Parts: sequence; structure tokens; C-alpha cells
Amino acid sequence: MKIKTLGTASANLILTLYEKNKVIFTISDVEKITGLKKKSAYRFASELMKRKLIIQLKPGKYFIIPQELGKESLYIGNWFVVARELVKVSDYYISYYSAMDIHNMLTQPLTKVYITTSKQKYKKVRKIANTAFEFIYSKPEKIWGIEEVWVTNTEKVRVSDIERTIIDCLDKPKYSGGILEISKGIWIQKGSIDFEKLINYLENFDKFIVAKRLGFILQTYNLLDSKLINKFKKFINQKYYLLDPTLPSYPTYKNNWKLIVNISPDELIKATRA
Repeated sequence: MKIKTLGTASANLILTLYEKNKVIFTISDVEKITGLKKKSAYRFASELMKRKLIIQLKPGKYFIIPQELGKESLYIGNWFVVARELVKVSDYYISYYSAMDIHNMLTQPLTKVYITTSKQKYKKVRKIANTAFEFIYSKPEKIWGIEEVWVTNTEKVRVSDIERTIIDCLDKPKYSGGILEISKGIWIQKGSIDFEKLINYLENFDKFIVAKRLGFILQTYNLLDSKLINKFKKFINQKYYLLDPTLPSYPTYKNNWKLIVNISPDELIKATRA
């Protein structure tokens, strides 16, 4: 549906909200723009919801579903704001594949928004319009390495910084498109990564599996100098871990990281040229 096909009152509301940079708005905004009393404003909002022009985030608070370009994915920044509104707490962050998108690490379109939060009360997956929101629980003390970024001209959200994003993704590749997608993201943003911070984060995260996966990827891409290699060596324990748990465990390739490497180094390198 195009804006120009809307009724006069609906078009005026939607366009005025856009002009005010209010893709998220309240029933009070509806009253002010339309001149309707509260009860009538709620009825008007209900009608717009039936026509799939807006969605309700919570009572009295709404979000404009993007219409004019025909593809909601083109407005994904707005969906990040919706994610912020859905969690209703400050102890959250946009994570995994969604954080990769914010950090410009993706080559594929985003189809789901991942939100890590310390609250367990949320339904694991909630679908709004054509976008799925998946909530992942984390203990409060595990929520660190977070920054606030602009995702629209007027709205900020909390997101894992690029180093924490890499660590989270390598910890749970299933939320991140698998090791090939993560590796491509690392390669794309290699010039923006603070490798010393990454080492510090690995020590704080305290998972050998993440450090070994990362070490293997960085070595394959020749991104480890002698100083960094020595710092990574302390993470090489005697237990073998699977490089990509989203793929079958065979075939495997020899390596110095005590990993069951089920993606060849050649595949990782070819992925950077795709």
C-alpha cells in the first residue's frame, strides 16, 4: 500500500509523524495531529492496525510499518528501535547477526532481530509484520562491551561493540549465520577491530572455544602478528572443539588450534572474495 492510496486523515497522520521523525508514536500524538478525543483516537489507531499501517508495541504506543518502498528490510534501523521498545528495560543490547548488521559486517539482508536481555519474561520469538524478534537471555554480569549507536536520525539503541559482537557470534554461530558469515564480517571490518581489546574481551569472556575459533580465523586471514599469536597461545587447551557447530563435523583439516575444522581454510579465504 502506498501513502497516496490512504484516506485523507490516515495519510495526514502518517506523513506528519514522518515529518516529525516519529516512527514510534503515542495516542497523544494521534490526538494532537488529528484533533480527535482520546476515545476516538484509540478507535482510529485500531482501524490503522487492521489495515496493517501501524502496529501496537504496547497500549497507547505504536510503530509505523514502512510502506512506501515496499520492503520493510530497507527500514531495518526502525526495527532496532522497535526491539528497544519491546524489551522495556535498559539492560539489553542488539546482538549476534543483528549487531553484525549495525557494524556493516554483513553481505546478506537481515531477516531477524536478535536482542540479548537479562529479563527472562519475554516470549523467545515474537513476530511483528514480516520481522521476527528473538530474545536471548544473559545474566546481568555478562552484559558488557556495549555501546549506543544511532540507527535513525533521531533514535539510538544499545548494541554490542564490534569486538563483543565477534565474541558473541563465535560463541553461538547459530545466531550469526555460521562461521563463514562471521569470518566474512571479520574480514570486511578488519581495519576497525581493536585486536588488543579483543584479547582483553576473550579473557573476560573466559571460553576457550571462542578464542580457538577466532585464532584459527585470524591466522587463516594472516591477521595475527607474532605478538598476538603469543597472546592467543594461552587459550589453546587440550580439548577439541568443533569450528562450526552448524555444519557436519567432517571432513576435518589439520591445524594448530586443536579444533575439529569442518570448513577448509580455502573456503574461508574464498568467502572474502564473494
